[in-house]
Amino acid sequence: MSAVAVGEGFAPRRSLTRVGLRRFVRRPAALTAFAVLLAILLIGALAPVLVGSGAEEIDLDHVKNAPSLAHLFGTDNVGRDVLKRTVYGVRTTEEVALAAAALATFLGVTIGLLAGFFAGWLDATLMRVADLVTAYPAIVFTLAAFVYFRPVWPHTLILVFSAFMWAIVARAVRADVVRLRETEYVEAARALGASSPRILVRHILPNAMGTIVVAATSLIGLVVLVDATVEFFGFGIPEAVQPSLGNLVADTAKFNFGLAANSDIAAIQFGWWTWFFPGLVLVLILVCVNFVGDALDEALNPKSIR
Repeated sequence: MSAVAVGEGFAPRRSLTRVGLRRFVRRPAALTAFAVLLAILLIGALAPVLVGSGAEEIDLDHVKNAPSLAHLFGTDNVGRDVLKRTVYGVRTTEEVALAAAALATFLGVTIGLLAGFFAGWLDATLMRVADLVTAYPAIVFTLAAFVYFRPVWPHTLILVFSAFMWAIVARAVRADVVRLRETEYVEAARALGASSPRILVRHILPNAMGTIVVAATSLIGLVVLVDATVEFFGFGIPEAVQPSLGNLVADTAKFNFGLAANSDIAAIQFGWWTWFFPGLVLVLILVCVNFVGDALDEALNPKSIR
């Protein structure tokens, strides 16, 4: 019997996941951010259906047109529709961020579980490797990697981001596992003869899911931010290969500043919509991910106070 009437002296049993979800839905700002983020991701995923395949169509008769009913986000310096390119940019950024966060989370959870549970030399070795990886700033690590892995493709971004972001998850999971392995139910499982893999999968991993979900969510925002930064410096996916939010903003800035260097500073303001809308979507993604991540952290933390 999972629950008995409260009047008989027993309270209904509720899982930590259900309690966390109830806490999360009580936060209007977090729900709004989650809805906006989900809408942006769906638009990116459905890019071929929503805007067709005209993101690379050049129309020299409509060069740098301001936003209008015909082109809601305007057109760029060769007449391409900025709305279509922004939607495909969301698709590329979304693919890289979600895939890199998923791979880094899988590696980090596996390494963190092993290091925290078995301790000893295995823990020391894995955590020293994690310390070595996290000793370098993410931007420096990524820029150095892209110098040697050119041309850069989406799968290159995914592998490079996963190569150092796993350490962030591993350290968080390891700290949680060290705490959980000393709890009464884990000791009881050992006394009953449960094997180490069974204890990890059936007892420790479910109770560490809150930490894992929060860490994975934070990785999505970190990937988007680092990706946009390195692409602004010209080391990410080239716009000619595949549009992304980062290279759309970067290439527009380079084009406009190039005009300004050769002519007049007013060229920077010419065609503001070509960088404003991709940049706005980029900022929305980062803000929404941070809101959702903070709310999940508070909702799934057993020690949080209402």
